[in-house]
Amino acid sequence: MTDGILLIDKPAGLTSFGVVARIKRVLREQAGRKVKVGHTGTLDPFATGLMILCVGKETKNAMTYTKHDKVYEATYHLGQVSSTGDPEGELTDVSNKKPTKSEILSAIEQFKGEITQVPPIYSAIKIDGRRAYDLARKGEEVEIPERKVTVYEYELLDYAYPEVKVRVHVSSGTYVRSLAADLGQALGVGAYCTQLRRTQIAEFSVQNAQKLADFGITD
Repeated sequence: MTDGILLIDKPAGLTSFGVVARIKRVLREQAGRKVKVGHTGTLDPFATGLMILCVGKETKNAMTYTKHDKVYEATYHLGQVSSTGDPEGELTDVSNKKPTKSEILSAIEQFKGEITQVPPIYSAIKIDGRRAYDLARKGEEVEIPERKVTVYEYELLDYAYPEVKVRVHVSSGTYVRSLAADLGQALGVGAYCTQLRRTQIAEFSVQNAQKLADFGITD
């Protein structure tokens, strides 16, 4: 394949750039020449799920895919906050209070529809031309402007303290790590995202995606 899109099910522990680099290597070997490959939206290293890769001439349409709505399934951990919003950050205890299921359902309602959200400082957003996560890692002060995003659906799948499992259908640019932190704040107990899986981008489903092993990639 030298032009078109590839649906990839990203494994945990790998960056989006790492996925692109590995696929690019395989396609280059198959074609016997350089093949242009680009992703249409990053997934955090701890996250798994659907990535759309544009190949060859289709890379010029990458922004079209980036703007699509997305569906995620996530697990939040209550009682603590993380400096990065995920398991890779420094954890701080907030509260050992155990919210009821009805309290969680009520809090979730606050975050449906068009909402204002502040993305995590550990994100790929550019601040004065530099990635926010690069600034944060160097200990520099990072101020990310709030943004309007839309949460079309926000469903509680399961609750067994301290874990809350949800499914969200959101507009492009929405950070689930921020949704987790905001829910924890609304409940007064703190929260961070421990698991995140992107299951859908517009009409594209992770069920139709290929794994890296399908390309002979094992590293």
